[in-house]
Amino acid sequence: MGRFAFYAPLKPPTHPTPSGDRQMARALMAALGDVDLVSELRLYDGAGDAALQSDLQNQANAEAERLIAVGSKWQAWVTYHNYYKAPDILGPRVSRALNIPYIQIESTRSLKRLTGPWAKFAALSEAASDHADLIFYFTDRDFVALEQHKPALQTLTKLHPFLPIKTLPKAALLDSKTILTVAMLRAGDKQASYEIIAQTLPLLTTPDWHLNIAGDGAAAAQIKSLFAPFKDRITFLGQLDRAGLTAAYQHASALLWPGVNEAFGMVYLEAQAAGVPVVAQDRMGVRDVVHPDGLVPAEKGAAGMAKSLDNLLRSRTQTQSRGNTARDFVLQNHLLDTANGVLLTGVERLLAGPKRPQPDIA
Repeated sequence: MGRFAFYAPLKPPTHPTPSGDRQMARALMAALGDVDLVSELRLYDGAGDAALQSDLQNQANAEAERLIAVGSKWQAWVTYHNYYKAPDILGPRVSRALNIPYIQIESTRSLKRLTGPWAKFAALSEAASDHADLIFYFTDRDFVALEQHKPALQTLTKLHPFLPIKTLPKAALLDSKTILTVAMLRAGDKQASYEIIAQTLPLLTTPDWHLNIAGDGAAAAQIKSLFAPFKDRITFLGQLDRAGLTAAYQHASALLWPGVNEAFGMVYLEAQAAGVPVVAQDRMGVRDVVHPDGLVPAEKGAAGMAKSLDNLLRSRTQTQSRGNTARDFVLQNHLLDTANGVLLTGVERLLAGPKRPQPDIA
């Protein structure tokens, strides 16, 4: 297998701010093996700014010309996370010019964005998805739209989200009543999940519980205020490095995160790999990475979350049983070797098959 050109328009794997996107991009590079990170150009517009979109498109066109001039060694181009706020403008142009396959991983379709403030970027995102010979998708939610709008002869292949490790880490002790939450302290969907947690805590009947919250962010003050009534039972750990997170998982007996509008959430996999049972809401995306016994119907709200947590914290036997099940779930589906096999098998089949006619590039 030859070298791959790798690109992540939303956030390059070298970005200084930790996030699930950065972590997944790094994991994909590890799983693909022989890769070049060909550009760190970030093509992200979070506000729907037409002028910014035009400027970024101009930057991307210039970057594409640079890459075409140096890119004769790549066997295929791989783009991670093309969507309407961060379209891949480079990949279609470069792959067409070099006559190499174009592959996407975690692409989303959003035709409703073709009008409105992201119209230009949405059109570029859709065009990039149309250009792809092969798309690996993580979630069943993404598959629905990809299948509905895919062009002729495009291949869609399921790839489970995964951790960039080949073996499971040391199992958690599961000997406390410590609950763990790992998430950025941000407004929007993250804050919505924190609000559900704040509603859940007073409904717990298990005595002596404690919640550790790992993460930081621009909405720290607002989110911390949600937990003021429980200040003696909550510890804000701040943003942890990898060693700090590993220690946090080791001393937790449950991971609590509702997962409002999560794409999937790498923390779910990290916790389960360590044998920490998860309590999450049964939402699209979340259910792709959480064992079913950790899912609570969203319509049951905070009361359902509290009941699931109480069941865990009251019974170490159940906690250990669910922890073992969680570890096996990750081992079977969500580690590096499994992802490597799916990716390389998909690419090999693509390279062995007939070439798909490519649409014109706008």
